[in-house]
Amino acid sequence: MAQTLRALIAAVSLAIAFASLPVAAAGAGSRAPTWAELSPADQQVLAPLASDWESLDAARKQKWMALAKRYPKMAPEEQQRMQQQMGTWARLTPDQRRQAREQYKSMTQLPPEKRQQVPEKWQEYQQLPPEKRRELTQQPPPEKRKEQTGRTPAPPAKQ
Repeated sequence: MAQTLRALIAAVSLAIAFASLPVAAAGAGSRAPTWAELSPADQQVLAPLASDWESLDAARKQKWMALAKRYPKMAPEEQQRMQQQMGTWARLTPDQRRQAREQYKSMTQLPPEKRQQVPEKWQEYQQLPPEKRRELTQQPPPEKRKEQTGRTPAPPAKQ
């Protein structure tokens, strides 16, 4: 569960980076390139996606290609983080990817003050002892607890 949570958070941060990329206007006859048609440099950057490339739709391919074009201008730390996040994204199941997209969509609809709290809450979670994190990841999310009990759950006690 903790691994899924980490993967979803990485996917959301990748989705945030992804959302800032422009989508190339697709004409009636345009199509996205196959893996073999990508340049060697783009293949190297997008390597974590190689096995899924052919199953991606044209709009997603265009966004990934735009990211690959920005990649050389990124700082080495950004490049490393992006490679890690792409690898995490590539390892997600289709259902986990769907969940990450839904999570991103719900985060974009939060008021700005709530959105700013997300990294703070993540930092707090990261500082918890491993056993407490395990305990929290084994609990259903607050929405599920409400569905199960019919009432809003009390927030976890701060330590």
